[in-house]
Amino acid sequence: MSAPFAAPEVDEDVDEAVDLTAAPLEPWQVVVWNDPVNLMSYVVRVFRTYFGYSREHATRLMLAVHHEGHAVVATGPRETMETHARAMHDYGLWATVRKAPL
Repeated sequence: MSAPFAAPEVDEDVDEAVDLTAAPLEPWQVVVWNDPVNLMSYVVRVFRTYFGYSREHATRLMLAVHHEGHAVVATGPRETMETHARAMHDYGLWATVRKAPL
């Protein structure tokens, strides 16, 4: 027959109050960079297909990528932005994730 389970030893000096407040959600951004490979019409199509942007919004973002070298195409939680950046890579676009300026 086995011995009964012993109760854990309790240290009376330990403060068991725990602060369970969540860390504030900091916004992150997906930045798409200009490249010499993809056609402008293709970039617009990717933004419309993946993000669901209107033709006008997708075109504005594409023109920013083309003329300014990059554009912020999405902002949100880090994990979501990492997923979006991977999707941009899957479409053949150059994309990075960065912390949004406060």
